[in-house]
Parts: sequence; C-alpha cells; structure tokens
Amino acid sequence: MKKALAIDIGGTKISWAKIDEEGKILNEVEKIKTPKSSDEIQAVLKEIMKKNLADVEVIALATAGAVNCENTRVIGSTANLAKGYKDIDFASLSNKKIFIENDANCAAWAEYKIGASKGYSNSITLTLGTGVGGGIIINDKLLKGKSGSAGEMHFAISRDKKRKCTCGSWDCFEAYASGNGLRQTGAEIYNNNNITTYDIVEWAKNADKKAILALDVWQNDIALGALALANIFDPDCIVLSGSMEKFVDVKKIEDFVNENLVTTPLKVFHAKALNYSGMIGAALLAMDSL
Repeated sequence: MKKALAIDIGGTKISWAKIDEEGKILNEVEKIKTPKSSDEIQAVLKEIMKKNLADVEVIALATAGAVNCENTRVIGSTANLAKGYKDIDFASLSNKKIFIENDANCAAWAEYKIGASKGYSNSITLTLGTGVGGGIIINDKLLKGKSGSAGEMHFAISRDKKRKCTCGSWDCFEAYASGNGLRQTGAEIYNNNNITTYDIVEWAKNADKKAILALDVWQNDIALGALALANIFDPDCIVLSGSMEKFVDVKKIEDFVNENLVTTPLKVFHAKALNYSGMIGAALLAMDSL
C-alpha cells in the first residue's frame, strides 16, 4: 500500500504525519509553530522531510494560498504567511516527488474520498475558520480554474461597503461567514469592538439574547453564500468544515438554501474528516497523481 508524508502548512502551525491510500494517519501527528521567514520555513520543511522519508512514495503539502494547476508551486500567498513564501522552490527541498495543493481543496478532497461527501460526484466544502476557504468538486474532479485559484470565497454578498475584506474588497462572503465575521457581527450588536468569537459562543450557551442573535445573523450570512454557490454549481451537497463549523445548525442552512434554490435540492453536512482533513486530502491527491 502506498504512503505519503503529508505536511500541512498554515499561518500558525505546520503539522505532519504519514498517511496511507485509505486516508489513515499512521503515526502521531507532529506540530511546530510556523516560522516567521520563508528561509526558516524552508529549513523546517527540509528537516521534516529528511527525518520522515522512509517508506513513503511522495511528499504531499497542503498549504494556505492558491496553488498552480501543475501542483508544483504556490501562486498566491496569504497575509498570515511569511513574505516570499510563494517564491519557495518546493521541488528543491527533497529528491522525492513533492505535490502541493491548497488546504481548502485538500479538505474538500478528503471529504469526497472518506468523509461527509463520499458517494457524491458534485460537492462544495466550505472551511469556516478565521477566514473562509472553499473547495469545489464537479463530476468527481477538483475544480481548479485556469490558474489553480478556483474556490476563493471572495464574492460580495452586500453592496453597502460595510466591511473591508482581507482581500481588499468590500463585503465579501468571507467577511461575514468567517470566525472574524462572527466577531464583527457581535461587535456591532453589542457596540463593543473588544469582544471575541469565544465570548459570543459562551454567552449564547448561557442564553444571552444578543449572543444568540449574533449567531443567528452569522448563520444567515453563511446561508446566503451557500445559496449563491448552490445556484452556480448545482452540487449534490455542501460540507461545512473548519474550526467554526461546529457552531452552525446545518439543518437551518439546508432548509434556507432549498427553500430559495432555483436548481434541485441538496444536502448540507458537517465535515467528517475534521482536524487533519488538509493533510489527508493532500496525501490522497498526491498518491492519485503517481
């Protein structure tokens, strides 16, 4: 059975483990804080690869940022990764083949192969975290677009120029549906810029009406974006992944989308691959590429 060394590179931490072609993690996942410079990131990756290459056929990288269609380099980095990160020559870091893919695309593939969207040919996975990532699978193939950047969740859901998004535009889906979007919604309701998403979730558990309202508004914003995506791509299902998905009522999202959809009804699921979906999806994609 083939195996991959899977490495997930995020703005906060780098995680790695060996994974087989059934998507099983074969050893304890190791983690390290993501270095602040691209040179340090390269040095860390080289060391990880050097120590973990035994019995693997390929190295699979799940990364923040857009990845080219050849899965060889990052073409668009994110603000939480080091300057110059997208210029790293990943292929030079090891003699083994290195396969790279965007982390949200990897999460979508993991859900498609072993998770919530297994058995569905058309699916969209939304990773709800500090930001919002997206992976789209159409007719059993990962949608990459002309450059590899397909699936970016930066489409406007308002014309009010109310919230500046991380991409520089106004009122993007990400600016409302992300964890940071929930924080901003709560700040508006409470008229307090110092509250956190943690505060809102905890207060809602204690039946605080404003916190419950903030969560409701946030989920409505998620539903609006999900409806737009469903009308465009006509998926069998939408999977909600990431650190914030557990706070979403998927039945509420599914009902809203299906009540307003102009295509055929769909399902909305919580993710099953969960914390290590990026690594798992990267490994499965990499082994499929051999």
